Amino acid sequence: MKESFSSQEGIRIVEDMIKVIQENKQYLSDIDGAIGDGDHGINMNKGFTMCAEQLASSPGDLGHGLKTLSSILMMKIGGSMGPLYGMLFKAMAKACNGKVTIDGNVIGQMLSLALADLQKISDAKPGDKTLMDCLVPAEEAYRHSLENGASLQDALAAMKMAAETGRNSTEDMVAKKGRSSRLGERSRGVIDAGAASCCLLLSAMADAVDRLME
Repeated sequence: MKESFSSQEGIRIVEDMIKVIQENKQYLSDIDGAIGDGDHGINMNKGFTMCAEQLASSPGDLGHGLKTLSSILMMKIGGSMGPLYGMLFKAMAKACNGKVTIDGNVIGQMLSLALADLQKISDAKPGDKTLMDCLVPAEEAYRHSLENGASLQDALAAMKMAAETGRNSTEDMVAKKGRSSRLGERSRGVIDAGAASCCLLLSAMADAVDRLME
C-alpha cells in the first residue's frame, strides 16, 4: 500500500464527496424536515452540484477542488450550514495548499484545521446535537490513531467509526443550537442533519483516500 498520493489525484476526494451528497439529498432533507426546515439536503445538493459543474470547466488538484467547494458553499447556498461547511472546506484547502503529495499527516492537518477554524465561529460542542457531534470525535480518533502508530488505513477506519458513532449519538439528544433547539424535548428521537451530512462527507473522504492509497 502506498504512503501518499499526488494532490492532482486527490481531486477524486472532492468528486466522491459531491457524489455522496447528491445520492443522499432526499435522506438529508427528510431527517432535517423532522425537526428543522427540511432544506438541508436540497441546499447541500445545490452547492455541491454547482461545484461539480465549476470543476468540470476548471479542473485542478485537491486544494483547488476544496477551495472551489468552499467558495460556492459560502456564497451560493442559504441556511446556517453553507457558511459552516464553507469554513470547514476552506480550512482543509489551506492545509493542503502548496502540497504536491498528500499523506496521512496532511490529512490529519486538514481535519484538525477544519475543526479549529469551525470552533472560531461556532461555540457548538459535542452534546449540542450538531455536526460537532460527528466532527470532534472523528478528528480525535484519527489523530490519536496516528499518534499511537496506526497505519493510515487503520486511522481512517477509526475516523469513520467515530464519525458514525457521533452521528448516531445525536438521535437521543435534545437540540441546543439552531432552530430545532426551540423544540426542546420534541427534538429528541431523530438524527441531526448536520451530523448526518458530516458523517457522509468524512466517510466518503476516508473511502476515497483508501482507494488512492492502493
